[in-house]
Amino acid sequence: MKRKVQLSHDPVDARQFEVTVKHLANSLNFGQEESVFHGAGLEYAQSRVYVAGDPVKFIDWKVSARVGKLFIKEFQEPKQIPLYLLVDTSASMCVSSQTLSKYAWAVRIATGIALAAQQSMTPVGLLGCGARELHVRPSLSRNLVMEWSHKLRHHDFLEETSLAQRAREVAPSLKRRTMVIVLSDLHDPDAFAALQVLGQEHDCIVLHLQDPAELSVKGAGLFRGAEAESGKTFVGHGRRAFVDSSQWQSELTRFGIDYLYLRTDQPILGGLRHFLNRRGLGGSAGR
Repeated sequence: MKRKVQLSHDPVDARQFEVTVKHLANSLNFGQEESVFHGAGLEYAQSRVYVAGDPVKFIDWKVSARVGKLFIKEFQEPKQIPLYLLVDTSASMCVSSQTLSKYAWAVRIATGIALAAQQSMTPVGLLGCGARELHVRPSLSRNLVMEWSHKLRHHDFLEETSLAQRAREVAPSLKRRTMVIVLSDLHDPDAFAALQVLGQEHDCIVLHLQDPAELSVKGAGLFRGAEAESGKTFVGHGRRAFVDSSQWQSELTRFGIDYLYLRTDQPILGGLRHFLNRRGLGGSAGR
């Protein structure tokens, strides 16, 4: 039986990784106004007169005893919609000409966004879009975020992409409007149709990561290569990009999906903060 080798795709150790992602989280601010909703929430807001059908467990017995009639507690819960992170864990994400691969950046960004969102009481879920079954339901647990982030940091190079499949699978489980952030190199040709369907009902964002080596091989003429995930061979040229992504933004935005292009050889965090601020997700920290 062949043994899989689990490799780290981030040059820092676990402690340094946690410092890095927490610093990133602190520089992002998902704060939004809060609103009062009926039912169980996170913080007590006020009491009102009991109405038939209200849950008995929420009766405010102190106020009821003082006033002489039944009152029910109302709670304050976050207005923010849940957040799902779809992280591409396929082999092509790990191929890199830089110190940090697309995959390493995706894990860092996903973890930083998750921690920042939780700071404003936004529950965060994760869906791995590779060969592994990695699905974490939306939660406010920071420990859970750090647990899945460390799992993501280590894996082999053999995973095929399943972005389109995972996007189709998760859609029926989203019972309310959800923010979905996709971190991928978009090498799955079926992903666009799946994301367009997802974007019809939910707030969808695509963070497209690209390595400069995907644009061309400097000084190379004709060459033969193999795709990292499928092993499919192709003939390329040093002056022609492996992946033509010039039309991807217009194709996604046409369906209401926000798109951010991130190259791994260029500053990423500043562009990310600016993008989130422009969408109304960021606060003064990124301005």
